[in-house]
Amino acid sequence: MSDYSKTIGFIKEVFGNQEFTPLAVPVFAGNEKKYMEECIDTTFVSSVGKFVDRFENDMAAYAGCKKAVVCVSGTNALHMSMMLVGVERDDEVLTQALTFIATCNAISYIGAHPVFIDVDKSTMGLSPDKLKEWLVKNAEIKNGQCYNKNTGRRVKACVPMHTFGHPVRIEEIANLCEEYHIELVEDAAESIGSLYKGKHTGTFGKVGAISFNGNKTITTGGGGMMLFNDEELAAHAKHLTTQAKVPHRWEFRHDHVGYNYRMPNINAALGCAQLENLDKFIASKRQLALEYAEYFKNVEDIHFFTEPEGTFSNYWLQAVIFKDKAAQQEFLQQTNDNGVMTRLIWELMSRLPMFEHCENDGLENTIWFADRVVNIPSSVRL
Repeated sequence: MSDYSKTIGFIKEVFGNQEFTPLAVPVFAGNEKKYMEECIDTTFVSSVGKFVDRFENDMAAYAGCKKAVVCVSGTNALHMSMMLVGVERDDEVLTQALTFIATCNAISYIGAHPVFIDVDKSTMGLSPDKLKEWLVKNAEIKNGQCYNKNTGRRVKACVPMHTFGHPVRIEEIANLCEEYHIELVEDAAESIGSLYKGKHTGTFGKVGAISFNGNKTITTGGGGMMLFNDEELAAHAKHLTTQAKVPHRWEFRHDHVGYNYRMPNINAALGCAQLENLDKFIASKRQLALEYAEYFKNVEDIHFFTEPEGTFSNYWLQAVIFKDKAAQQEFLQQTNDNGVMTRLIWELMSRLPMFEHCENDGLENTIWFADRVVNIPSSVRL
């Protein structure tokens, strides 16, 4: 049995020797109270108010896309994104089993079926090599649309996830999607501020989805956002997420089945303040990654996971990789017993009862990661 007391001591020291070292906590170091008090003072705490528009505009400018549309959660953003690109009941959506359940829940809300493709060892995200293998073997194009030769179902979308903020090889995935007439929706829930070859994640596909949950790099308490380079599609998204109400001063008319996915102004106010400090937060996380990398290079049988080549990662959650599952479990036991919060990757989607019947390609690398990866404390330090 390995003794991880030295590593536990190092992590505690990095975070100021607290009695308990959490995994990731939000930091409020700017205008959060000021902006939220303004909402209260003006009574604009619900879905109408200047901070909603400002947050959308500020985020679009930050990400370098044409439009951004807020919603209540990252899950909402994924659900709406897939609907906007035309995913329908009984379609198939190519994605990864190494992801948070929101990805697959959003697919299921539509009545579509996930197909799980393996991840890359270098990114922990969807592998374009494995994607190409699956498409060559299983896909056919009929009338300009992609179909699974085995099930007969339409393959409508591909949803890669930038795991822990590390960008996937998104250009190669985008090229494959174009070749096979598949819509690309990026699950950028964890990767705000992360770049692939200088371009913000979430802006390579038709729609990208971001999460602002409480433990994300910036938070609105709960919230999400969609990123667009198609202004008409963004306007349609805004319409659908606000109950599809036709604008009128006093009448309530609706022209579509809409959704109450509106982010309240008070949450958007929090987001505006958080976004002002996003670059500082990412700089802190990247400095933490450097310190971890320097420490773990001298620790036998523990590998610190670093950003893939050609990317700039926000290092949302820091990750280490063990030699085997036994070592992983022992580290989890010792750290959590001694006041350092660590955790596994989410249970693989392919192992959950709702999705265990879904097609997959064997998931060799996915399973390898699941048996070895541990997330370690990753909070911003200012």
